[in-house]
Amino acid sequence: MSLQSVLLTVVQTINSYLSDYILVILLVAVGLWFTIRTHFVQVRYFGEGMKRTFGNLSLNGKKHESGMSSFQALATAIAAQVGTGNIVGASGAILTGGPGAIFWMWIIAFFGMATIYAEAILAQKTRKKTKTGHVQGGPVYYITTAFKGKGGKFLAGFFAVAITIALGFFGCMVQSNSIGSTCANAFHIPSWVIGICLVIFCGIIFIGGIKRLASVTEKIVPIMALLFIVGGVIVLIARAKYIPDTFAMIFTYAFKPQAIIGGGFGMALKTAISQGAKRGLFSNEAGMGSTPHAHAQANVKDPHEQGTVAMIGVFIDTFVVLTLNALVIISTLYTPGGPLAEGYTGAVTETLGKANLAQTAFGTVFGAEAGNVFVAVCLFFFAFSTILGWNMFGKINVIYLFGEKSVKFYNIIALVFIFLGTLASNDLVWELSDMFNQLMVIPNVIALFALTGMVTSSALHRKKEKILMQKEEGEQ
Repeated sequence: MSLQSVLLTVVQTINSYLSDYILVILLVAVGLWFTIRTHFVQVRYFGEGMKRTFGNLSLNGKKHESGMSSFQALATAIAAQVGTGNIVGASGAILTGGPGAIFWMWIIAFFGMATIYAEAILAQKTRKKTKTGHVQGGPVYYITTAFKGKGGKFLAGFFAVAITIALGFFGCMVQSNSIGSTCANAFHIPSWVIGICLVIFCGIIFIGGIKRLASVTEKIVPIMALLFIVGGVIVLIARAKYIPDTFAMIFTYAFKPQAIIGGGFGMALKTAISQGAKRGLFSNEAGMGSTPHAHAQANVKDPHEQGTVAMIGVFIDTFVVLTLNALVIISTLYTPGGPLAEGYTGAVTETLGKANLAQTAFGTVFGAEAGNVFVAVCLFFFAFSTILGWNMFGKINVIYLFGEKSVKFYNIIALVFIFLGTLASNDLVWELSDMFNQLMVIPNVIALFALTGMVTSSALHRKKEKILMQKEEGEQ
């Protein structure tokens, strides 16, 4: 047995414990905690978040001396959230955990909206400016606010190293691999050519810093989301008669997953929930500690404002984009006559996998070639924008660890990983990316719990203001 296969087995074992037990408990616990402590902030301020996000929507926001506009920060966060997790990750979750895994993704996302509100609030309240005037904010800053001394420095350092490896290096490699494989299948372009093009495009944006990143993401994110939504709606219209069955399967197999994925009830249910939690985290990133880096950049009057906007990022990622992809897959492949109607069996393992499941699903309506092209184009935008966002998140933590002079070396290493990702698929890279993604959660969630008062003071203060305003309006 080779060293790589041994390492793969070890990492997979660690991931199984993290995703099946620790991750589910932490994500649900922190989401429930802030949902209760903020009096269901994701419900009470959902309308406000939508107004702040789309009320003054512009694809060409004004430039800021430091930081970003609120929408630019959201666009950067969504750029990181909406990636392969929405297409490839959701496909893998459905294949492994059955259609019911999507239900558990919804649960994670609902509570995750409260979690990400807390993350954005803390990122805003603890952010700092460097000597060069650049805004720096994220978990490392609120972790050291929560815990003084060596303990806080250790947790912050652990987080900074984990996110740099998980997103800055391995994560970008996973994204570029998805771009390379889907584009090679759809357009028959050699993967190394795609890799070179990616390195050039990413390099130009990396060099331009946060201002150039904000300018790109505020344009690319709305366009890519609209493109995918239109394509998904066309498929669902064509498969309209199967929509009721599709939703029925999501809810039924959430609690009876053994009927579609086999095995005993307990193991099947654990698989469905863990797949929903793990892929839900990889998709919307609430609780992981990645998107607070973007929300810290927002120039807003009150941290609460960006907190409500941050919630919309999770909503768009999971309840719009990911759900649309899931409905397309289930309504075309799992309904009567579909290749997965009886579950994911050995007979289809050689032809269907998480990498081509979405392409096959869209191809049932668009035609095989057009389906391949459509998903390849969407995945290119999704994964490319994620690379941009994740690079920035990693960069902020590299600066925290080694100072601003380290950025050039970080960008060079990141570009090498991006290129290598297009050349070969490696299960170990996927598993390592998952492992460090999940390890990031631990110090981040610990700090969130410790700083609960700082979060609730914002949420409940605004609630009191709203009640007072309503009373004054009633008296008038």
